[in-house]
Amino acid sequence: MDVEEDFVAESRGRARRPLAVWLAGPIGLDDSLALAERLAWDVSEPDGRPPTLVIAEPEPAITIGRGGSRADVDLSDEELRRHGLPLRFIGRGGGAVLHAAGQVSLSLFATLADLGIERHDVAAYLERLEHALEAAVRAVRCGAARDSSLPGVFGRTGLLAAVAVAIRRGVVWHGAFLNVRPDLTIFPRVRTLPFAPAAGMRTMGSIEADVQRPVRMQDVRAALVEQVVDAFGFPRAHIQSGLPVRLPGRSEMKSRVG
Repeated sequence: MDVEEDFVAESRGRARRPLAVWLAGPIGLDDSLALAERLAWDVSEPDGRPPTLVIAEPEPAITIGRGGSRADVDLSDEELRRHGLPLRFIGRGGGAVLHAAGQVSLSLFATLADLGIERHDVAAYLERLEHALEAAVRAVRCGAARDSSLPGVFGRTGLLAAVAVAIRRGVVWHGAFLNVRPDLTIFPRVRTLPFAPAAGMRTMGSIEADVQRPVRMQDVRAALVEQVVDAFGFPRAHIQSGLPVRLPGRSEMKSRVG
């Protein structure tokens, strides 16, 4: 068996591991960053943590990835303080993202082998992730489309899902942010995709603004889990509430959901 055949055999075997899904609820910026560091390390260990998906609702903040800059945020420091929006540069891909109530974060932590993807095929990972996001949006009866030249999933009101991933030591982490029903008042002042050709694609819209009717967060979470499982070929998902690890200053009750 040559090296490539060995990798294919390994990835097929590991891809049969179930996906651990954690419904984390609201989470602050510092907690989410600490959680990401811990999980990325855990899944990178030999025989470490299985592929883990964390679905949370980020508390208000603005994060800027490697593809963005402070110039993409058209808010002064005083305005950021007044709106209660801490601003942080993050070691992930993607640009500036405004986080607010009504947004869902999807963070997948896994080795590429666990996902059945070749070690350096980042494009294949992004393709599957965006496919899952697009299918999840369509599952709640909202039109969604991808653009081959731009990251993310788009609707009538703008960018619905911003993709913001990182890969370290062969481990994928972070993921995406999906606007379900946030107040969009400030979103036009944060250019998540400043390089997009059309002005309407540079900032984030929302599912509810697209469909003009209420959309339940639980329906979106369920669709995200189902579509991630399907996109990456997991045999099943173990769903629990809370956080997969205990963070300093937080006590989490872990309970089985499904």
